[in-house]
This record gives sequence, C-alpha cells and structure tokens, in this order.
Amino acid sequence: MITIVAKFIIKKECVDEFKKLAWELVVGSRNEAGNVSYNLYQDRANPGVLTFIEQWKDEAAIDFHNATEHFTSAIAAMEPLEEAAPEINQYDQLS
Repeated sequence: MITIVAKFIIKKECVDEFKKLAWELVVGSRNEAGNVSYNLYQDRANPGVLTFIEQWKDEAAIDFHNATEHFTSAIAAMEPLEEAAPEINQYDQLS
C-alpha cells in the first residue's frame, strides 16, 4: 500500500472555494477501484493549510487516479487558489 500526503497552503479568501473543489475530488477518488482511503484535513491552527491523506493499493492505482478527469480538472482549478506550490510526499507502509 502507498500513502500520499499532499499539503496545500491556500489563500485566505479562497479556502471555501478550495474545500468545495476538494470535496468533489474526494468523492470521485473514493470510487476508484485501487483507492483504499481518501480524506481531506484542515489544520486547526491555520485554516489555510489543507492536506489530503490518500491510500492506494499500488502504483498502477495512483497512475490511473492521476489520469482521471476529476483529478486533472480539480488540480487545474485549485492551482490559482494556492499561496504556494503544494508539498506532496509518497510513503510505503512499513508496519
């Protein structure tokens, strides 16, 4: 299993719009065959920091996800809302 942690820093005036787009992405992604879990978290101290934590069966599932319409359109729509480029890390499960 592969876990992706994708941290976004969003402009203060754009947080609500980002959350709407993110919810559509979450719903679409959860329906993909290789998805184990897909959740969005908001930092309690800084509401402009939103993080996706995703779990995928394998690399093929991630490749499929990254090519879907709901992913590519959401990422394109989110980009102008970002304060900075997102930090995206992939992790292999060890335990």
